[in-house]
Amino acid sequence: MFDPDGVSQQVKSAAGLSTHPDPAVATGEALGAVVERVGTGVDLAIVFVSGSTIAALDDVLDAVRQLLSPSVVIGCSAVGVLAGAEEAESGSGLAIWGGWLPEHLDPSVLLPVTIEAQNMLGGLPSLTEREALMVLADPFTFPADQLLDELRVAAPGVPVIGGLASAGRAPAQNRLFVGRGDDLQVVTDGAVGLVLPAELLQLTVSQGCRPIGEPWVITKGSGNLIHELAGKPALERLNDMVQALSSEERMLASQGLHCGFVAQNSRDDFNTGDFLIRGVLGADRSTGVVAVGAAVEVGDVVQFQVRDAASASAELLRLLPGQADGAVVFTCNGRGSHLFAEPSHDASIVAELATGGVVGMFCAGELGPVGATNALHGFTASVLWWR
Repeated sequence: MFDPDGVSQQVKSAAGLSTHPDPAVATGEALGAVVERVGTGVDLAIVFVSGSTIAALDDVLDAVRQLLSPSVVIGCSAVGVLAGAEEAESGSGLAIWGGWLPEHLDPSVLLPVTIEAQNMLGGLPSLTEREALMVLADPFTFPADQLLDELRVAAPGVPVIGGLASAGRAPAQNRLFVGRGDDLQVVTDGAVGLVLPAELLQLTVSQGCRPIGEPWVITKGSGNLIHELAGKPALERLNDMVQALSSEERMLASQGLHCGFVAQNSRDDFNTGDFLIRGVLGADRSTGVVAVGAAVEVGDVVQFQVRDAASASAELLRLLPGQADGAVVFTCNGRGSHLFAEPSHDASIVAELATGGVVGMFCAGELGPVGATNALHGFTASVLWWR
């Protein structure tokens, strides 16, 4: 057993990445990089696999358990992975993180959660405000929104962070896994997760949008339809706002307009990061109604938003905490080279602040808190920082 006291106090975790198409070689490269820095017998291992490595998942996990000897293992398949300052958005990839937790804390494992016959979530543990939940879920078989709704009632104040597995294009094509020692479960549906003390973590959610125009109060609305903003038809407010924009902002709005819901309506001033971002789905010229991708309530404060690379980069930089021991990055598969001109944008920014390992995946949806509200996002970088 490796003695953690022999590890430099500056290195509490490490990550390795390989894009080699041969899973055996990839495992050796990624796992070797971790073991070389932190040794074996770590508290936690996080593993993300993509491409041809998915088919060799059992062999990868056997090697992780034999060589790294983690107390707990968690991970899933993804369309792309990242480790350190490098992102592998597509093709074969293996990203492994291994680390020590303060006082060698043993995180509670959230065993695979599936939908029971009565369409209620089962397998959830009792949670307190001193805990946080990291969740990896299959987008085809697990209703992440329902999980967040139930937790909002059963465990208010408990933050949730994570992502939706993105390797599959249909049910049963993703792989999710979690467990201890030899009791490691690999499933193709549902969700897996860890319960962690919130004091160990700092969570940031960068949605990559910036507000345009002015904030308005919804004075009439139902379902996902905004009928009136500050007493005027919503579409009329929207059209007036667009006409007042600069040519650059009008172009961004034409490429995709979003609606930001203020996370804390009690505030009087709002900025980037204060909003829960949802898409504008369409509008009815005859009624002046605007449809958005969220349920609306009279009294909600909203402000329209645009997304571009500069805004996404600036917001992520603004939300960065101080130096951290390591990080887990859940970034949207619509970010990366689809959004940024420079390669490995999110990973390189996060890695600059992490003294230890950085690992992550490209997601089909990201989980993370905005204010006190846990939400399912798109085009977001949700980051779990180890303190």
